[in-house]
Amino acid sequence: MSSSGGGGGGAASASASFEQRAKRRPPGPSQQQQHRKLLRLSVQDDDVAAGVVPPVTVVLDGRCICHRVHLNRHTGYRSLAGALRRLFVDADDDLGEDGLDLANAIPGHVVAYEDMEDDLLLAGDLKWNDFVRVAKRIRIIPAKKSSRTKKCGGGDRLDN
Repeated sequence: MSSSGGGGGGAASASASFEQRAKRRPPGPSQQQQHRKLLRLSVQDDDVAAGVVPPVTVVLDGRCICHRVHLNRHTGYRSLAGALRRLFVDADDDLGEDGLDLANAIPGHVVAYEDMEDDLLLAGDLKWNDFVRVAKRIRIIPAKKSSRTKKCGGGDRLDN
């Protein structure tokens, strides 16, 4: 009889120690406090939410080193074009912010981006805020020569 009483006493002491540990733990935030915190986070400005946007990888085709750019720290496409030029072009041209855009940021190259669905699109077609939201990777691709060059001795040739 004493052995069964000892087993029950062990279980009782185990549950008592669990209750003591639970009492020592500081109380967590209530459900209502957590809900309020989530509401505050969802209502905040776009500026604060933009600070959480991760950096975007910039890849120049033909190079094995990538760079990371925080798009939310730029004011628009011209600012991004200036940053890309500083990253990839050694020459210090005197174009300034006014004469610089994505078309001439890196001579002989086109600036494109991959969106969330891994589609490759031309950069500069979207509004800046939308671009910052959807761009996942920026790719700088060599521009191809136009295939519409005139062929010498084309169709106006006379056969003698």
